[in-house]
Amino acid sequence: MRLNRTVILLCAISAMASAVRAEYVVLRSGQRLSVTAYQREGNKYKLQIAGGTVEVAAEEVVSIEPEEVFRAAKHEDPVKAPFRELIEAASAQYLVDADLITSVIAAESNFDPRAISRRNARGLMQLLPETATRLGVRDIFDPKENINAGTRYLGELLKIYNHDIVRALAAYNAGPEKVQKFGKVPPYAETIFYVRRIKRDLESRKFGAGSNLNQSISDPATNRTGSR
Repeated sequence: MRLNRTVILLCAISAMASAVRAEYVVLRSGQRLSVTAYQREGNKYKLQIAGGTVEVAAEEVVSIEPEEVFRAAKHEDPVKAPFRELIEAASAQYLVDADLITSVIAAESNFDPRAISRRNARGLMQLLPETATRLGVRDIFDPKENINAGTRYLGELLKIYNHDIVRALAAYNAGPEKVQKFGKVPPYAETIFYVRRIKRDLESRKFGAGSNLNQSISDPATNRTGSR
């Protein structure tokens, strides 16, 4: 009887573990989406990601792989956040909100100055080598240079989009040409998730959990052309 209860308990724990295990959906574009559930429906996949559900054409899915163990950085008090002095300095120099810079770094690299993405973006703010060269970066992994260049680039995008944070973040992730093509946030699952993630993190840093900045940051899935 005791053995049966133990077996049942172990099965329940195993089922719970598999239910929360995250996986990667790898797309033809090279994007890797972290999902907690997925379902094939005809010629498309329905993916469950943080913040909601998205649909992707089945032909765009290359593979589905187990996600590497990745622990998000502990949410720090804004005053004590990693690299805060460098962030504050870049914020003052390029007139970009320090909490926005911090939220971008959290999403891009999880505060790892040696991070390298599959698309070869590098450092804290995940600069592509060509972008870093254009911005005069000599050592892309140097936190000060990377934050300065990334903040400068983010500031340029904010000016281009008349301080529309949603479209600026979408351009930072997918490229300005994609935002220009669609006139709004591109309909890419990764970009929509990226903007939502930064929005939530920024809201938390500004006002704490449960608050929102909807008056200044619209939902990326419904973002339209036009300046605020």
